[in-house]
Amino acid sequence: MTNTTRQVIFAKRPRGWVSDDCFEIRDVAIPELADGDVLVRNIYMSVDPYMRGRMNDAKSYAAGFELGKVMQCGAIGEVVKSRNDKIPEGTVVTGMLNWETYTLVKGGDGLMPVDPKAAPLPYYISVLGMPGFTAWYGLLKIGEPKAGETVYVSAASGAVGQVVGQIAKIRGATVIGSAGSDDKCAYVTEKCGYDACFNYKTVDSYAKALHEHCPKGIDVYFENVGGKMLDAVLTVLNQHSRIALCGLISQYNLTEPEGIKYVQSLLINKVRLQGFIISDHYDLFPEFVNDVAGWLKSGQMTYRLSVAEGIDNAPGAFIGMLKGENFGKQVVKLGDDPYAA
Repeated sequence: MTNTTRQVIFAKRPRGWVSDDCFEIRDVAIPELADGDVLVRNIYMSVDPYMRGRMNDAKSYAAGFELGKVMQCGAIGEVVKSRNDKIPEGTVVTGMLNWETYTLVKGGDGLMPVDPKAAPLPYYISVLGMPGFTAWYGLLKIGEPKAGETVYVSAASGAVGQVVGQIAKIRGATVIGSAGSDDKCAYVTEKCGYDACFNYKTVDSYAKALHEHCPKGIDVYFENVGGKMLDAVLTVLNQHSRIALCGLISQYNLTEPEGIKYVQSLLINKVRLQGFIISDHYDLFPEFVNDVAGWLKSGQMTYRLSVAEGIDNAPGAFIGMLKGENFGKQVVKLGDDPYAA
């Protein structure tokens, strides 16, 4: 047990792409625990696209990161000190923690105990956590795919996309994806059940690729990318199609967002386009866990992680994720995992 925690501090707001000098690594003393507090040794932390928005000095659905302060993230770890009778030492917990090796949680607020033997620990911040929940809710509650329909998923091999495609297949849909490398496309077709996937970096035209791969049109689009990809999708939509607007990762680092030209498709095809923020829907979290845990246990679903090692590499993992360099859900391992197989 140490008396210090190693933190990633938000040092500078980016303009355009995030760079290394936006972060500072710092060792600070761990504060004394008050009654009700717990100290968590963080084992894995998550880096996610939504964090890019929290780096801006602008209104958004999540509070911005504060300059000079440690950054926040979803994480999982083990309680190593406790002055809270409800969360004893040794409990494995997940919640909104910090980019650091140890996090003191006032009153134990927001921590959820989990069974470390029921699933690999990173699953609780990925396929059984926020990314998986995002996929499940956006596809089933907004996309509402029906057997025989065509579902298209951008960023198909990512933290959310690989889950979306597998659920769509379970529901009997034809599933088409796009990803940023041939290896990623091979993974989603060979392991996640996608019917086809194209490498968006090598095709001549997004619209042409979509028309070739979706000859019957698109009934459900799970939107992770935005910009030129969304514009291309608008040319392929069927009547009464649905778009679950989850993310716009192609736009997050632009100083001037791209517009779309084919917006008339939304009117002509009577399209339902709905954006959503998953934190609004945690009343449905038990239903999600029941479904996805069952699919994982039965072998109907698989999941891939990309693991970076050490808190010092968290900024690089985050920047790489924004550039699409990760393969699967990006997490950072911060310390020893005693439950790893």
